[in-house]
Amino acid sequence: MLEKLPKNKKIILFDGVCNLCNSSINYVIDKDKKDVFRFVALQSDLGKEIQLYLGIDSKNIDSIILYHAPYAYYTKANAALQIMKEFGGVWTLMQVFSILPQVITNTIYDFVAKNRYTWFGKKANCRVPTPDLKEKFLA
Repeated sequence: MLEKLPKNKKIILFDGVCNLCNSSINYVIDKDKKDVFRFVALQSDLGKEIQLYLGIDSKNIDSIILYHAPYAYYTKANAALQIMKEFGGVWTLMQVFSILPQVITNTIYDFVAKNRYTWFGKKANCRVPTPDLKEKFLA
């Protein structure tokens, strides 16, 4: 399946049952005016295959992954900052956080990730894209 991944798109792997994550994906879709991103749930077969290919243990990942095939991938706060960079405008100011040590930004990210189900809830199943958004979701 990996050979079918679009080479000209950045792929966001996200927690498909997390309400916060799904809201974030909706926001990214709204801001993605240049059609840069495609989306895959971490729990999907393709999501698991990408994680395996990247050498990421899916049991230990509590993060989004931004995969720019075949060049690079980013996790946690680094992934979020890379995604925001694509939005331009005011979001460019968020890049100031990239000068902080990753241990600091990832600690904040991990705190939110650890509490996301408690604060925002979760769904019983991964999201199913609407027909008009179907081409943006790879799995």
